[in-house]
Amino acid sequence: MRLFVSPGSPGSLPVLAAAGRARGRAELLISTVGPEECVVPFLARPKVPALQLDGGNYLFSTSAICRYFFLLSGWEQDDLTNQWLEWEATELQPVLSAALYYLVVQGKKGEDVLGPVRRALTHVDQSLSRQNSPFLTGETESLADIVLWGALYPLLQDPAYLPDELGALRSWFQTLSTQEPCQRAAETVLKQQGILALRPYLQKQPQPSPPEDKAVSNEPEEEELATLSEEEIAVAVTAWEKGLESLPPRRPQQNPVLPVAGERNVLITSALPYVNNVPHLGNIIGCVLSADVFARYSRLRQWNTLYLCGTDEYGTATETKAMEEGLTPQEICDKYHIIHADIYRWFNISFDIFGRTTTPQQTKITQDIFQRLLSRGFVLQDTVEQLRCERCARFLADRFVEGVCPFCGYEEARGDQCDKCGKLINAIELKKPQCKVCRSSPVVKSSQHLFLDLPKLEERLEEWLGKTLPGSDWTPNARFIIRSWLRDGLKPRCITRDLKWGTPVPLEGFEDKVFYVWFDATIGYLSITANYTDQWERWWKNPEQVDLYQFMAKDNVPFHGLVFPCSALGAEDNYTLVKHLIATEYLNYEDGKFSKSRGVGVFGDMAQDTGIPADIWRFYLLYIRPEGQDSAFSWTDMLLKNNSELLNNLGNFINRAGMFVSKFFGGCVPEMVLTSDDRRLLAHVTLELQHYHQLLEKARIRDALRSILTISRHGNQYIQVNEPWKRIKGDEADRQRAGTVTGMAVNVAALLSVMLQPYMPTVSASIQAQLQLPPPACSVLPTNFLCTLPAGHQIGTVSPLFQKLENDQIESLRQRFGGGQAKASPKPAAEETRKTAGPQEIQTLLEEVTKQGNLVRELKAQKADKNQVAAEVTKLLDLKKQLALAEGKPLETPKGKKKK
Repeated sequence: MRLFVSPGSPGSLPVLAAAGRARGRAELLISTVGPEECVVPFLARPKVPALQLDGGNYLFSTSAICRYFFLLSGWEQDDLTNQWLEWEATELQPVLSAALYYLVVQGKKGEDVLGPVRRALTHVDQSLSRQNSPFLTGETESLADIVLWGALYPLLQDPAYLPDELGALRSWFQTLSTQEPCQRAAETVLKQQGILALRPYLQKQPQPSPPEDKAVSNEPEEEELATLSEEEIAVAVTAWEKGLESLPPRRPQQNPVLPVAGERNVLITSALPYVNNVPHLGNIIGCVLSADVFARYSRLRQWNTLYLCGTDEYGTATETKAMEEGLTPQEICDKYHIIHADIYRWFNISFDIFGRTTTPQQTKITQDIFQRLLSRGFVLQDTVEQLRCERCARFLADRFVEGVCPFCGYEEARGDQCDKCGKLINAIELKKPQCKVCRSSPVVKSSQHLFLDLPKLEERLEEWLGKTLPGSDWTPNARFIIRSWLRDGLKPRCITRDLKWGTPVPLEGFEDKVFYVWFDATIGYLSITANYTDQWERWWKNPEQVDLYQFMAKDNVPFHGLVFPCSALGAEDNYTLVKHLIATEYLNYEDGKFSKSRGVGVFGDMAQDTGIPADIWRFYLLYIRPEGQDSAFSWTDMLLKNNSELLNNLGNFINRAGMFVSKFFGGCVPEMVLTSDDRRLLAHVTLELQHYHQLLEKARIRDALRSILTISRHGNQYIQVNEPWKRIKGDEADRQRAGTVTGMAVNVAALLSVMLQPYMPTVSASIQAQLQLPPPACSVLPTNFLCTLPAGHQIGTVSPLFQKLENDQIESLRQRFGGGQAKASPKPAAEETRKTAGPQEIQTLLEEVTKQGNLVRELKAQKADKNQVAAEVTKLLDLKKQLALAEGKPLETPKGKKKK
């Protein structure tokens, strides 16, 4: 067979990816041709890609070629895949072609490009979310995934065109984009030019006709509600009516928590923070806070859950910090362990255990794993050249050496990396090296060290990954990092260091060495558990009964997804290995990076001094959690999210629901007589609750938070449309309607209090106390929306949940934590006339937009006169334009009009 492809031809992307899957199944020659070359003799126009079969026949449609390769690899056709292919050809391709043309040929950006495809992208996202599987047709990648990925890749490779709210689509796209066949296809077709590689091809295509005008809204609460069947509504109503009786009994608490046969046993770890520093907001969201949300959710699901963490205390960094502060390494560890524990306590992190690695159990377990690796032939010895300080009489770890960078000449380069040019350095390459302790010049000497023979363990690792990754919830970045290591080939890794502060090496001739921290730090999870219970092996040597979730930032992935698994597999002692590896990207601070030395950014011990409650910090960090790509903390955005999402949306709804019960019904939940509209609301809330479960079960923490806010928006709209404050003054039917709406609303508030518990535990407890929510309903989160506050239930005193963040307060904090950050560079002359307004003006406009948006939604719900609705929509758009100008954002040209 011979496959003809052309660089810059979009259809070549899925074809090459599918061909990569079928590699080895048949002989295939891939030929690169120009876009104008006629390779199919009987076609009037050039057509690439094309596949010439061995018999001389040709296939020349993208989906047909991809299908042929999938059939070669043993794939069996199914109706759902065929449906997706029909949808891709008839619905996706027309709008996608238009979007790519606008972007690449006409140079348009933003909504002009995204607008035509937004509905199609939402359809894919909702389909993935609804079926709760990683791929379009189930648990494994199919022909439909490759065809749609290839079609969407040119556009979605730019994160600007992959909206944050489409979390399921983002996860699907990133998973496929990190696979080797897809990566090779992208490299071949786009040739490192990105989407500009498609310009010659697209310029030859006819200009697409403009899409039909459709009412578009940027307000999330104005999105169309999902269409529900009568059966779905009936199921939701039946579940609602069962109420508290349908809740499972709360599982008894154990001490210590141990696995239970026949139950789901969930073991959760946060990456162990280095003890030698104070964690900043990025450290907190990257591991402990993300894991805490999942642990709290796991307990709400009644899963048998153990959540552990601790300080990583051995290694060069600790010795360095001890020297800086004039303390011993043990004193440094004792000091900073307390600081870490206090910070996490303030952030309300619900560890079952928060331990440390400087314990006898750490030594015992690490040495046992080492001895087992050594006896099985997985440890090598080799000579390493190092710098030795004769005056201090010791080999110098990288951080104990400074000198001139061999690349850029910077005079204070460290022994591992140059801070100026960023290049990695081997300490012996430094020019004019100096010992940081005594400032004498070290000499190069040889030292014997031990290495873990990773190449010898590679086959075992590959086999384990092959069994683990399918059906697991490893994040796409974790999969990509591990595959990158394997693609480059594993190499022996040194596991010892010439230090005193560490786990001793139990081998003759190595008594003056300790284990390298990257080898024994991950063993810290085991030793911390062993200090919690002498039955620790029931968790860590029980892979059949334990699901291990590990949370970390992406820089920790190699140690958790490769090094420790290799060590454990080589030790051959039935260790529990990670099943779900959840890695975040990085959180930046405003326009730069966190820096303790420069005073830039908020660190854990500072957050509690800002006057902002811990739950607000938790909410905002989780709202901007860097899932899929780096994100940035912004004071202005924190103010806006607090005042809009928490104060005006969530807090407003819950407070109104409770106040109506108190003011109109004496604090007693009224009788509810459900109409068809109420039943539909029940079903919609149930659907969103189930979506929340689907997301959190996949550890998509940021996206699940959006479900809470969506339900509260539904609740606000429900109250706004039904106006119980007016109906309570009417006749008997109106008063009954006011009672039903109030009872429904306060039950939605009760549900939100439980959904909110993993994210904002203090606020959750406050809502539950105000509503006097029965204890069984506080500790279990069902999969259906239940009536937990029946008619006659007496609630408590209702009070506001959130406080407005003021502009001067936020501006003061911005200045306080701004440190020495460079001032923003001046704007280009063309932009100087568009000045950003002050925070007060922005906040006022935000409130006006929210108020006008509520009015528009109310008129639409009441099916008011179209002219009246149009007039109010015009006012809303004008307010949004004013807000965009105030925030310094560019104004986009209205669709259908051109600037003259």
